[in-house]
Amino acid sequence: MKLNQLPHEFELARPVLQTIEQAGYEAYFVGGSVRDTILGKDIHDVDIATSAYPNEIKGLFKRTVDTGIEHGTVMILDHGTGYETTTFRSESTYTDFRRPDQVTFVRSLSEDLKRRDFTINALAMKEDGEVIDLFDGLADLEHHQIRAVGDAQERFHEDALRMMRAVRFASQLDFQIVPATRDAITDHAQLLAKIAVERTQVELLKMLMGRAPQRGLADFMDTGLWQHCPDFADHEAALRELTQQLTRGVSSETAAWTLLATKFGLTSTAITSFLKHWKTANQTITAVQTASRAATLLLAGELNAWQLYQCGADLAPVANEVAVILGAPDRHQQLQAALAALPIHQKKELAATGRDLMQAGVQPGPQLGAILGDLEYRVVTGELPNETATLVAHINAKQ
Repeated sequence: MKLNQLPHEFELARPVLQTIEQAGYEAYFVGGSVRDTILGKDIHDVDIATSAYPNEIKGLFKRTVDTGIEHGTVMILDHGTGYETTTFRSESTYTDFRRPDQVTFVRSLSEDLKRRDFTINALAMKEDGEVIDLFDGLADLEHHQIRAVGDAQERFHEDALRMMRAVRFASQLDFQIVPATRDAITDHAQLLAKIAVERTQVELLKMLMGRAPQRGLADFMDTGLWQHCPDFADHEAALRELTQQLTRGVSSETAAWTLLATKFGLTSTAITSFLKHWKTANQTITAVQTASRAATLLLAGELNAWQLYQCGADLAPVANEVAVILGAPDRHQQLQAALAALPIHQKKELAATGRDLMQAGVQPGPQLGAILGDLEYRVVTGELPNETATLVAHINAKQ
């Protein structure tokens, strides 16, 4: 197979491959960018594999950075855009089920490609667009299949994260995992517990954000992978219900975690514990707490002005998105109108400041912040108008 019209990203990178080839080495575009080009999708990172060893690559280009020299990866910067170029390699045993104990540089493209995870990711392409397919990846692309390269049992024993990548690709591409590969995931699912949770998290989120999340989530459940994810053990029924409800991918990381937290019925405290086990950022935890509370209220038809104000323009759409997935009517237009109608949209818009309150006799300290918070609540809920004189008068009347 030869692609006659390459994406702009490949055209820009062709001089890198040409320079390597002119020096007598082999060089190919590899990985997801080749797969997605054949599928007609947009591409992002352009990765290059070569028979040249790292020192040989560094001798061919003026500007390089050793981004992963121990694994044969050098970043070439000569052409403005950085291109990660990795030497063909073979790998030894994987005692930690994630990283090879030893990497050996080789000159053979076939040796390099046979260590990759799935046939659809084991395609290579020359700079002129000719596709090299040693493992029938093109046929699997045509039939919308995910198949491990070689022995699936070996591939997952080498790198257990590949199992999560399989269900992620099932969701992202709307592909079917072939029976032998699926069975191997089931056999090795327990090895997922040995993978750093941060890596599992990336694949889980991509799965929930894919074009066919029902497919990926169903495979995730049926192979038993879910049992080896933090805090999922007590939520099997909710997860299986979600395989029926999640008919489209969620829009963001925050929406993904909000969906899980809301479906699991987690309290604010439980959300903190849950997301810390998944090693998420504190900012994400706070956002999910707010959005999940709002989504729960939307499901009950009880969202009020104060909760909407706390969500703001960023989280109100997330709360609505999650509530719709879980069965609530779509209230996007109503929420946008209600947000626009709020008297203030953030605390700094409050007409009374700390200085105003101190001039009215309020002493500095925690009490000052509490009073401002009370005024904020009363203005948002419409109990008081957002007028300095009225707000100060209210405080004076209470003192």
